[in-house]
Amino acid sequence: MLQEHAKIVQFVSLANEVNGRKKMQKMIYILKKMDFPFAEKYELHMYGPYSEELTLRVEELCEMGFLAERFEDKGSYKQYCYQVTAEGSKFLGTADEPKTQLPDCIGRLNDKSSRFLELVSTLLFFDQLDKEEQIAKVRIVKNKLNFTDQEMDQAFAFIKELQTYSAS
Repeated sequence: MLQEHAKIVQFVSLANEVNGRKKMQKMIYILKKMDFPFAEKYELHMYGPYSEELTLRVEELCEMGFLAERFEDKGSYKQYCYQVTAEGSKFLGTADEPKTQLPDCIGRLNDKSSRFLELVSTLLFFDQLDKEEQIAKVRIVKNKLNFTDQEMDQAFAFIKELQTYSAS
């Protein structure tokens, strides 16, 4: 019953810490697109793919004491950081063994900025389209972010790299 919750705790544990709600949303969406077994449903939202289910699970995990949420005031914005608690480490025993590629993939994702992950996840949201149509869609739905051609190229290269970690 709490297996999906355990996957989120495992994810945060493997990341050591996740800095930002948006970053967590994008990382899990990208992992899901790379065929790692996350069950959350996503919709396109203001900051790219977003899962209400994930938001609720994280809130529940914090309330249960399995995740610690730390608030940081960064001046121009506020950020929530997540770590696994001692209770959460015990709860990890209920999670299935992670796919061998999962820790490396999480590490690669966690090294990237939220902005970059927003681009990557939005491109993946439109992955049923060809590359030029994906770019056109992102330029429409993310026009305020003014992604450069270089950023688009870097995002596609990163997606290709991540596919080598794919769980399938």
